[in-house]
Amino acid sequence: MSAAEFDVGRGYRLNPQVALRPEPFGALAYHFGNRKLSFLKVPELVELVRELGEHASVEDALATVPEQRRSQFRNALASLANSDMIRPQD
Repeated sequence: MSAAEFDVGRGYRLNPQVALRPEPFGALAYHFGNRKLSFLKVPELVELVRELGEHASVEDALATVPEQRRSQFRNALASLANSDMIRPQD
């Protein structure tokens, strides 16, 4: 999935094959299927990723993020989707 294919109007969730390990800087995300490792360097992003599946869309999930930071979070989520750390909800 490319960043252009990431649809913020769609719901996403943490991939069940991904474990998040809390760290002082945020968290490490490890994908047991493809063995990729991602660093989530912002604690607010970690919380957003954990709760993503509870929202109907990415935009709904971003409602609590300050407007000036939403673009940064959208880019981070698109990158996580591209590496299969998060995936579209069924």
